[in-house]
Amino acid sequence: MVVSHFLRWICTARVSERAAAANALARAYVNSDLPFEDRCAAEAALTLLLDDASSKVRLAMAEALSMSQHAPLQIISALASDQPEVAGVVLARSPLLTDADLINRVASSPKVTQKLIADRPFVSMALSAAIAEIGEAEACAVLLANSGADIASLSFRRMAERHGHLPLVREALISDARLPADCRHMLLVKLGEMLKTSPLVMALMGAARADRVTRDACVKASVTLIEGTRQEEHAALIEHLRLRGDLTASFLIRTIAHGKVDFFGSALVALSQQSEQRVRALLAGGHDVALQALFRSAGLAAVTHAIILRALKIWREVANGKRVAGVQEVSWLMLKELGGQSAQSDLATLVKSIHLDALRENARGHALAIAAA
Repeated sequence: MVVSHFLRWICTARVSERAAAANALARAYVNSDLPFEDRCAAEAALTLLLDDASSKVRLAMAEALSMSQHAPLQIISALASDQPEVAGVVLARSPLLTDADLINRVASSPKVTQKLIADRPFVSMALSAAIAEIGEAEACAVLLANSGADIASLSFRRMAERHGHLPLVREALISDARLPADCRHMLLVKLGEMLKTSPLVMALMGAARADRVTRDACVKASVTLIEGTRQEEHAALIEHLRLRGDLTASFLIRTIAHGKVDFFGSALVALSQQSEQRVRALLAGGHDVALQALFRSAGLAAVTHAIILRALKIWREVANGKRVAGVQEVSWLMLKELGGQSAQSDLATLVKSIHLDALRENARGHALAIAAA
């Protein structure tokens, strides 16, 4: 009886009155224990209100129904397809919408709606994958900022591949502790590529020097990146570097010069196809002959063996507490293996550059310590 009066009344009521009544009826439906006949009548009335000419009426209904598990599914579905201001309320909140519903909305909705879906209290791995694959950059940034989003490693990679050149997404990715190490390296490379094509950098350095400087900077940053990479992530990062062609002998020499023995070992496992247990045992205490055989199986040229062995022995002594040394000392002793400062080979040039970088870094640190004293 009440619903029948309501349906007659809405034909002449003003928009504000209809909106208030729609909200009240929707709240009564989800919050009250109505008799079955009254519940059916209320559901029929709410269904009729979906055709109201004013979006304010539908918005009032959406606000009342959007967070309820007991809202009529057909009404929630219709509201989710309404104009953005109405649909957004339901898409952002409703627990009745399945992953399939939300994935379809991501594929067909504008950026604003994608952001609302990405900011839901809980975003499943499947929905995260859809946003990562087809979502706008702004939606991906919202997803990364959402602590309730379950994001797979593959989805991180897709966001880095698709939007890593954009500062908004790049910064959100880098600040996420869940980001895999290979994705961090990908972002470093993208940033380097952007810098070397920057008009300002091109004007200051020229194309050739800009390319060389940014390439060297990326290599150094990659070595630094290893410090924050968990050992279980080494294999993924190594495969990423290998596919890019960056897992070179010079890069491995840099890693051992900087004391990244665990990463160096993981690289040898991948390159030599020998067991991790055997490689770790050799690095920890293997004789030179066995180590040189391991290096050969990993594709390292014979000319690099002596300096790698020298660095490895020093880091062993440091690990065992028999010596205090850092990159500066290790790189200097590696250079001495090649003939010292007068050596002229490409390998000597590489080791010299590592040594000079270490000298500069230590001097900078010393100066800052003096300034802070």
